Amino acid sequence: MTRRLLSIATLYPAPGRPGFGRFVARQMEALAARGDWQVTVINPIGLPPLPLKRYAPLRAIPALTEAGGVSIHHPRFTLLPGLSGAFNPALIAKAVLPLARRLHAEQPFDMVDAQFFYPDGPAAARVSDALGLPLAIKARGSDIHYWGTRDAALKQMRAAARQAGALLSVSAALGRDMVALGLPGERLHVHYTGLDRARFRPLPRAEARARVAALDLPTTGALVLSVGALVPLKGTALAIEALAHLPADVTLAIAGDGAEGPALKALAERLGLSSRVRFLGAVDHETLPVLLAAADAMVLPSEREGLANAWIEALACGTPLVIPDVGGAREVVVSPEAGRIVERTPEAIAAGLADVLAAPALQDAVAASAARFSWDANAEVLAGIYGALV
Repeated sequence: MTRRLLSIATLYPAPGRPGFGRFVARQMEALAARGDWQVTVINPIGLPPLPLKRYAPLRAIPALTEAGGVSIHHPRFTLLPGLSGAFNPALIAKAVLPLARRLHAEQPFDMVDAQFFYPDGPAAARVSDALGLPLAIKARGSDIHYWGTRDAALKQMRAAARQAGALLSVSAALGRDMVALGLPGERLHVHYTGLDRARFRPLPRAEARARVAALDLPTTGALVLSVGALVPLKGTALAIEALAHLPADVTLAIAGDGAEGPALKALAERLGLSSRVRFLGAVDHETLPVLLAAADAMVLPSEREGLANAWIEALACGTPLVIPDVGGAREVVVSPEAGRIVERTPEAIAAGLADVLAAPALQDAVAASAARFSWDANAEVLAGIYGALV
């Protein structure tokens, strides 16, 4: 018997932004590939009333795309940048409901889910209520840690959680944070991220370094990699400051882009580290696994996380982590081979990196720490949770 899922996801790949929410797409595609669930995604696109230039690529996204056995609809909703955060669930629901009703009338759905707790969760709650369908909501990190501190958003999140038959969390630690906010723990399920094991796997470091030679990385000395958006939340400045406490033959490569880029480059220059820090910008989908395998360690000093996909991907490539005790860190760094959990200070990060670099673990031993993560396992657990609701 094939069941039909309608998924609301504000973060999802689309033409012009293929890497936007790729991990959500992989989850939905893995569920669809099982054959017992047919998946339709509604990916609402927020656009301001005025035709601002930076939103032009979003206006070009077609109304419907298909990828990985999933149909993705891209309706528009009115967004007031920096102002409409508290109202976005209502704005999304208003834009989505006519489409959801039409699709449901053409071929009924069995349930509705939301891929983030906010704003997706309260919006999906309105859709599920209108269609008379069961609801599940997933939490991933900042949707809890950021929006959960805002009264108007938290009120909506609690109401949506009371309506939902299942709440999902990417880590047990994030689940505890959800319960602390007043979300019902008795319906909570830990649902770990998946992993493309064909792409993220150990590769001999010398070979990996040779394959990413075009990135102008050093051929000798230790290479530390940081992967993530260049925003204050990710703590990239701490990684640069930690480099000052490490030997001169250690290089830090930073893969990602964002508004903090110029300030980070200025910091490296001010500390006299410009020659030891490589700003790689956004790294393409095919290069990232090779780059991870080329690194001797991966550092990500985030202020908060649920369970970062970059953690799992690095481990799967045989690269140990140096990360702070945030989110599901202790659910991932479960052995010395997997890396070190450290305080969020430059000195502690440097000490953790020095420890990992001084006694490098075998790549296969590091990769074993990520053995339980796969998209097949992710889809199997998800199908079990959803199957119990319908």
